[in-house]
Amino acid sequence: MQFTTINTGLNVSRIGLGCMGMSEFYGSTDDKQSIATLHTALELGINHFDTADVYGSGHNESLLASAFASRTDGIIIASKFGVMRDKNGGFTGLNGRPEYVRQACEDSLKRLNRGCIDLYYAHRLDPEVPVEETVGAMVDLISAGMVRYLGLCEVTPSELQRAHAVHPVTALQSEYSLWHREIEQEIVPICRKLGIALIAYSPLGRGFLTGRIRTPESLEPGDSRRTDPRLQEPVLGKNLASVKTIASIAREKGLTSAQVALAWVLHQNDMVIPIPGTRHPDRLVENTRALDVQFTQNELSELQQLFPDNAMHI
Repeated sequence: MQFTTINTGLNVSRIGLGCMGMSEFYGSTDDKQSIATLHTALELGINHFDTADVYGSGHNESLLASAFASRTDGIIIASKFGVMRDKNGGFTGLNGRPEYVRQACEDSLKRLNRGCIDLYYAHRLDPEVPVEETVGAMVDLISAGMVRYLGLCEVTPSELQRAHAVHPVTALQSEYSLWHREIEQEIVPICRKLGIALIAYSPLGRGFLTGRIRTPESLEPGDSRRTDPRLQEPVLGKNLASVKTIASIAREKGLTSAQVALAWVLHQNDMVIPIPGTRHPDRLVENTRALDVQFTQNELSELQQLFPDNAMHI
């Protein structure tokens, strides 16, 4: 495994593991299989695991606690707060009020069975609460020893800069892949200027870029991707054409489509850290082998041209 040290001192594997799908959203789940995947991640040297209180309404955090019950050292846990759900799992809005920030953290710590969360994100900012107030409450968590580093998810350039003025932001989490590159215009330059790591979620386009998803009907009933606009006509055909291009490049290099897509993200910058999600140990092994892929500058330029920042059709 390769590692990179974020400027605040957090040392993470170059590929992390997004754990959301182990609890919901992407079809049926199996805790036993998910725990096997988490253990495989440790064997591969992955030390960065991404969860949130909203994933499975707390189930995901508890799952990580079960998987890592006998190991507390050398594991970086990233969790999030701010997205509210009711007792039936329905989404009820956002909450960034200072008093809620602390309560959410306390609840996550109990589920994770840990004394401290390594990287704590505001999952989405509450539009009713100034970002300075929410981040200020997160700083209090650091002072209390409950959190080590702070992160934000899917914010505007202005919000990121305002937050960073209150306290250094260690990481920004945003969707980023070959066909989702909107953040390159403003967010990426700000992250580089301020030394903020970019944690790229859905680096495989929610699985679309692997070539294994052809139609909505190929997904399980209940899989949230069945209603994803990228899988609907009239844009489905155009998006599948992009996926075929990745597959063609992969064949030429003796790789899988997933490895090409992940390797592209990894080649952007040492401070860009993809966290592809999977519930399957074999897929995890496949993903980590993207670390060994080398692109020439010409190949990178070709990919950039094939997938401009508007390559995804919605």
